[in-house]
Amino acid sequence: MDYLIHQGKCKRKVKWKLFLWQVTVRGSYLFKTVVDVTCASLGILVLSPVFLVCAAVIRLESPGPVIFKQKRIGRDGRPFNFYKFRSMYIDAEQRRQELLKANESKDGVIFKMQKDPRVTRFGRFIRKFSIDELPQLFNVVVGDMSLVGPRPPLPSEVAEYTLEDRKRLMVKPGITCIWQVSGRSDIPFRQQVALDKEYIMSRSLWRDLWILLKTVPAVLTGKGAY
Repeated sequence: MDYLIHQGKCKRKVKWKLFLWQVTVRGSYLFKTVVDVTCASLGILVLSPVFLVCAAVIRLESPGPVIFKQKRIGRDGRPFNFYKFRSMYIDAEQRRQELLKANESKDGVIFKMQKDPRVTRFGRFIRKFSIDELPQLFNVVVGDMSLVGPRPPLPSEVAEYTLEDRKRLMVKPGITCIWQVSGRSDIPFRQQVALDKEYIMSRSLWRDLWILLKTVPAVLTGKGAY
């Protein structure tokens, strides 16, 4: 009889701990979402003059849309429309095939060139200081992205993922991430994935704040951006 009573107490204790854990996780997720949307909305408002200047220069420099739209993979493998200021000429995708042999990515999964001829003059400037990423604040407002999280991969990159790599898709993708403040494009793809998985397993609001603060000097120096 005592054993059954003890067993019942243990079950109730486990259920209570599980309930508290679920409340904590959901509360943290809700708080992060509120912070994301609030900060992104304020960012759009404060940076609206920058948006207007960028739009004007992009339109004057080369023909094509101001905003570059692309399919990316988000949380739980859901595709979404990803936005950036256009930094390349409009025939960039057609020219990509002829430039594949010049890929400077250290493991070949992603395509990177420090002197990519498809990038416009103004495009080089906004890429260097990550200004081209500002339209992703709208992605944050609509809930597709977070301020901090793994960078959203292309479908072709996800096709290269192992089952372990797919852990990268457990959370919302972010505008900035741990490897963005640790070397940016200089970091090989596999190391990027490893850093993202490490972030996911140890993420917290305080760590997000630390990454956001580290993003400022990383952006201002432009190191590793191309």
